[in-house]
Amino acid sequence: MVARLALAAALCFTAAPLAAQDTDTDDPYVWLEEIQGERALAKVDQWNADTEAVLTEQPEYPLAKAWAKQILDDTRQIALPDAIQGDMVTNLWRDADNPRGLWRIASLDSYTAGAPEWRVLIDVDQLGRDEGQSWIWHGANCLAPEYRRCLVSLSPGGTDADVVREFDIESGSFVEGGFTLPEAKSNVAWFDEDTLFVGTDEGAGSLTESGYPRLVKLWDRATDFSTARQIAEGEQADISVSGFSVLDGETRWRFVNRSPSFWTNEISLVKDDGSAVPLPLPEDAEFEAVLGGFVIAKLNSPFETGTGTEQAGALLAWSLEDVMRGSDPAPFAVFRPSETQAVEEVAASESKLWVKVLDDVSGKLIELTPGNGEWTAREMDMPANSTIQIAETSGTGDTAFVTVESMLSPPTLYAVPSEGDAAVIASEPAQFDASKFTVEQKFATSKDGTKVPYYLVRPKDAEGPLPTLIHAYGGFRAAQTPKYLTAEPYRSGPLGLFWVESGNAYVLANIRGGGEYGPRWHEDALREKRQNSFDDFHAVADDLVTNRLATPGRIAASGRSNGGVLVGAVANQRPDLYGAIISGSPLIDMRRYNKLLAGASWMAEYGNPDVPEDWAFMKEWSPYQNMSDDPGVPAAFYYLSTLDDRVHPGHARKAAAKHEAFGQTFYYHEYREGGHSVGSDHEEDAKRAALLMAYLNREIGKDAD
Repeated sequence: MVARLALAAALCFTAAPLAAQDTDTDDPYVWLEEIQGERALAKVDQWNADTEAVLTEQPEYPLAKAWAKQILDDTRQIALPDAIQGDMVTNLWRDADNPRGLWRIASLDSYTAGAPEWRVLIDVDQLGRDEGQSWIWHGANCLAPEYRRCLVSLSPGGTDADVVREFDIESGSFVEGGFTLPEAKSNVAWFDEDTLFVGTDEGAGSLTESGYPRLVKLWDRATDFSTARQIAEGEQADISVSGFSVLDGETRWRFVNRSPSFWTNEISLVKDDGSAVPLPLPEDAEFEAVLGGFVIAKLNSPFETGTGTEQAGALLAWSLEDVMRGSDPAPFAVFRPSETQAVEEVAASESKLWVKVLDDVSGKLIELTPGNGEWTAREMDMPANSTIQIAETSGTGDTAFVTVESMLSPPTLYAVPSEGDAAVIASEPAQFDASKFTVEQKFATSKDGTKVPYYLVRPKDAEGPLPTLIHAYGGFRAAQTPKYLTAEPYRSGPLGLFWVESGNAYVLANIRGGGEYGPRWHEDALREKRQNSFDDFHAVADDLVTNRLATPGRIAASGRSNGGVLVGAVANQRPDLYGAIISGSPLIDMRRYNKLLAGASWMAEYGNPDVPEDWAFMKEWSPYQNMSDDPGVPAAFYYLSTLDDRVHPGHARKAAAKHEAFGQTFYYHEYREGGHSVGSDHEEDAKRAALLMAYLNREIGKDAD
């Protein structure tokens, strides 16, 4: 096998005890945390070469790569709106000729008619060539209601750190002498046409321990940033502090948000003079939207309103006018989800609130109309048993732009008006013959009796167990909803399609830790309850085996980012069940994660390993500390980016080094650009999908022993 290598002399490794380590002082692989270290990159290059030498020679590799590139570059893809800007719409378009993208604009009328007349604003590829930079588009924030001036964010190589530059829509050029910020993890937003909210790296003391801005300043046009006036600051241990504004009709509401932890926020209303008045939202509520002078927030724990107790998951409204006057507004509920429902997305148009709800993981679109203390809800007529996502809403008029898809149905973009029928704007073409496959939603029973939903795709009329790929996430309230197979699993392009087209099965598991059933589903996997997430994943795999749909050892576990903790833990706990592990941009070393890049920001999710009481439960499942020298462990494939400045590449590197020292099979692909999302263009995305397909065939599929 590709990485069943002899002990590498360069590693000078002595096998560690099999029990989880209580400290990180004796870790022999800390040197691999030096992101651009010469020795570390030499080892990365070796692992990349070893992996490619084997997998690119597999007969399916060139076919899979070509097919993936064709799908990703298909010019018939939907041009999704980045933003609705008055009577205009913007979009970032990527294809074979424009791998980094064209940022462009068209009239809303031509767009909704299905025949947009685009004008290119920024050719990201050409800009990179002109400036000698590998620019990756990270979005634009345009000032409403004129939408003439925009703050454009560009990342060198795909890191979370951006360069921010002011752009003029009318002239199609960057503003000479306009607002500009150098590369940093900045928080930047419009205060008004001539003033910005800015939080950025100003040197010592300006960032939190998590590496995000600790200060918020107001920066006036045509002045040096050193003269900017500070209006808010957080603590060193906070996650971040930021300013932002929301246009509600003709009123611009301004806010400052301090995040003491990943799951708590202290939001204040900012007056014209920069002074602030705290909002009465619960600290763990999520700010969702502003409409008609009310701030809308989602509860994540029960809340006493004065007239009763509202349950977690409900949407509540508070009067901003009352806050501005200094009075204590009485909140009221505008939407209460049922037991099987969870509010996943909220967006405001001119006079309506649009809510995307999951109901047993199936999408529904709800329109809310404000009333006197009571808002009326109407479920919109959309395709059933589908994944629905709100792409954008119109600021003038009441139209939601919504995509609808399923595992076997390609995405369709609808314009959903408040009055009248939804209209199809664009549909992606079918990329495969869906009649060959079946999709079922099933429920497994976890160790504690919880019913865990999952989606299963198999070839129609297939009998008996099949090699099976299970993808899951299980964290940070992020629900995993079924997408068209060309996009499953996340960041692996059309791998799901390639896998089932080869006669295998693909599963999307909705394990706890996500937001599929609202706050409770997340809370059941927080900190000391994390094992519930792993038990849910095992339960899905066991359910497949029990029902003769899969075979132990011919099951692959796939996860990315937080999913790296997941697949690393399940591989350690049940090596009998899994034969392969796909771990993308992964968290793995939970003993040191809070010391690496943005890791400190996630301690509310996992725990603080420097606190003995927390490490006592974390060390039971931390993947790195529990790796075993057992030769029968599942073969892992790690994919990541050197420039990931969110999850440190050292996690995957150190896990690979342990596998190598143990003489175990592993595969490794570290891309030098791309940031946390890994791929910076479709060429790399296609290559990764093909490598993963060849790997799965080799380990659990047609080529497995």
